[in-house]
Amino acid sequence: MQKKIFLKPKGNEETISHLQEVLSVDRPISVILTQRGITGFDEAKDFFRPELKNLLDPFLMKDMNKAVERLEKAIQKNEKILVYGDYDVDGTTSVALVYSFLRGKHNSLDYYIPDRYSEGYGISFKGIDYAKETGASLVIALDCGIKAVEKIEYANSKGIDFIICDHHTAGDKIPNAIAVLDPKRPDCDYPFKELSGCGVGFKLLQAFSNRNSISFDYLYSFIDLVAVSIASDIVPVIGENRILTYFGLKKLNENPLKGLNAIKKIAGINGTSMTVSDCVFKIGPRINAAGRIKSGKEAVSLLISEDIQKAKEFGEQIDLYNTDRKNFDRNITHEALREMGNNIDFRNKKSTVIYNKDWHKGVVGIVASRLTETYYRPTVVLTESNGFAAGSARSVADFNLYKAIDSCSHLLENFGGHTFAAGLTLKIENIQKFTECFEKYVSENITEAQQIPIVETDIELNFYDITPKFFRIIKQLAPFGPGNMSPVFVTKNILDTGKTSPVGKNKEHLKMEMTDSEGNILSGIGFSLAHNLKKIKEKVPFTICYSLEENNFRGEITIQAMVKEIFFEDEQSE
Repeated sequence: MQKKIFLKPKGNEETISHLQEVLSVDRPISVILTQRGITGFDEAKDFFRPELKNLLDPFLMKDMNKAVERLEKAIQKNEKILVYGDYDVDGTTSVALVYSFLRGKHNSLDYYIPDRYSEGYGISFKGIDYAKETGASLVIALDCGIKAVEKIEYANSKGIDFIICDHHTAGDKIPNAIAVLDPKRPDCDYPFKELSGCGVGFKLLQAFSNRNSISFDYLYSFIDLVAVSIASDIVPVIGENRILTYFGLKKLNENPLKGLNAIKKIAGINGTSMTVSDCVFKIGPRINAAGRIKSGKEAVSLLISEDIQKAKEFGEQIDLYNTDRKNFDRNITHEALREMGNNIDFRNKKSTVIYNKDWHKGVVGIVASRLTETYYRPTVVLTESNGFAAGSARSVADFNLYKAIDSCSHLLENFGGHTFAAGLTLKIENIQKFTECFEKYVSENITEAQQIPIVETDIELNFYDITPKFFRIIKQLAPFGPGNMSPVFVTKNILDTGKTSPVGKNKEHLKMEMTDSEGNILSGIGFSLAHNLKKIKEKVPFTICYSLEENNFRGEITIQAMVKEIFFEDEQSE
């Protein structure tokens, strides 16, 4: 599928020049900093040198006083506290964080993760009944609850108090809980709106620690859980999240919790250079697999483990779930692609809606992402669950998926999500009508530009710009993530030196050695780009989009390009 290069605007020229002068950096660095909203020395200092003292005052969050007072009362009166969270990475790390912290301060404690299939997302009636049956009088709900108006009324009728810690967008009415902590609620003035669910739980514990003279070092001992949640929930790694991620990764590398260390070892992560990307692709999927295949409670059991051997056993079990998850994912994706390829109706549409009653519900979101990558159009993947069609949807850049699904809401039992991802449930007999309704909205509203995948790039470089100093500064832009992605560069008019060759089991990758128009040479690796080899060897000039990384080969460290895309002269478009 043909892609298009999008080069980000450079930003204000006066700011670029100012940063060059006050930071003593080359122009490409000052452009990249300007694109990230940095305008002066102090902002640059905070960006490059995150400090825990710059974490915001947790009491700026609405209802924080109420939440702390209720938690203090529960501990003073030895009430049973139930820590409740969603079954994904953000939810299970949130539960592990709050449970582990309180375990050192309170004896009467339990945790609960709803079943993905029988209870669904968020606070459930079954979970509230469990709290009542087990004698819990206070529930701390994490990564869920902001729309649970009816559920909270039910809990109130049972004499069960709730402290809600959520980060999702509020509905028309705020639940009548003891406290509702959510920086996105319209009446909350908390300055940073992009915390993960685990991040909101962290702020509750920070406030409780401040009020009760508990050393921050104790709370810090669990900060690696917050970093995993931020990375895996794909929230922006800016502002307060950047501080939490920076120090969370530091702890994850130097002295991780036993459960996280077990996953690191199983995932083959060695040394002390773990990144956000490692959390997203190696740690997060294993934690998620428990909720997808078995139960999110097993992920919490791993994360709160204080015994190395038990953590190892839990980790190995979760790794098996992840293997099952990958097999389901692979097989269902192949089935879906085969069906789409054989059906001319699919190929002629602007959207995809596909249903198979036998597909595993736990992986349909992953499959929707795979199909979107392949055909690059808004996609809904459905399977049967509890007598209904249920599934996940994924979008393409700049197309509002939520609005598309909302336009078909009269055919749905329920739905939720945001611009790029959503979940939905409908009657099986409504699938065809929904397919037609969804296609109608997409075909009438999607633009031609939104149907072409783009490669977003930061700045055009010459190879001579890539000096050791330049690369050192680029590395200091980390931790990378949404809002602060690893810079992607463009270099034009490139030729092969004659040494580029195919590598990999099926010779699908390229080991590259390239020269620019001035004779500067850069080595690189291009995954799944071997189909370009013929033109490269014919000495056709090309453009590359790439990031930079350190290559350590037999103790010799060099800078190499991670080539994302190759465009030949007749394909280049910006």
